[in-house]
Amino acid sequence: MIPNPAGDLPGIEEKPSVFTMSDSPCVAICSTLYDEICRGCGRTAMEVANWVFFSEEEKRAIWARIRAEGYPRRP
Repeated sequence: MIPNPAGDLPGIEEKPSVFTMSDSPCVAICSTLYDEICRGCGRTAMEVANWVFFSEEEKRAIWARIRAEGYPRRP
């Protein structure tokens, strides 16, 4: 079965991924030049800093948003 961090959110397609919902989307390409969005994982600086404190529901919502935006990006 393919993990789907988007859960049952409409409009978010299930994509193959090596990540699971509880994993951090970090791909060790940390850059937030000129804005608050990391170029590697797509999270805001606040989301990166507070990841370990988020509930599973909050993490799923972040995963859904970043996957819809084409993140995480690997080199």
